[in-house]
Amino acid sequence: MTKGLVRIRLARFGRKNNPVYNIVVTQAFRARDAKPIEVLGTYNPRPFGLNLTKTKKKSNELPWKDVKLDCNRAQYWIGVGAQPSDTMIRILKKAGILTNAWGNVETMPNREIVTPRREVYE
Repeated sequence: MTKGLVRIRLARFGRKNNPVYNIVVTQAFRARDAKPIEVLGTYNPRPFGLNLTKTKKKSNELPWKDVKLDCNRAQYWIGVGAQPSDTMIRILKKAGILTNAWGNVETMPNREIVTPRREVYE
């Protein structure tokens, strides 16, 4: 899925058993936590928003995961060819930046080959 040189992915920060991720634009061959080209936002995957104990449970409250994202910069990087990782595809779809059909091989149009590849013999 991801074939470009520039990727939009998550870089892990935070403590042990309590991760917090930066949403970063980085080179594909760089390490996960290396210095990025640009930081687009943060993502906290741990649900919060209510007391998660079994004794105190309110029926109307649901936990949520915190995502802070600069949508304009994310659209810019996707426009210039940055490839998001699988996790970032899900986050960007929920944010409304990518359409639901984005990245699906089944929705790609089948095109006929205009000129077939020719074998060159020497």
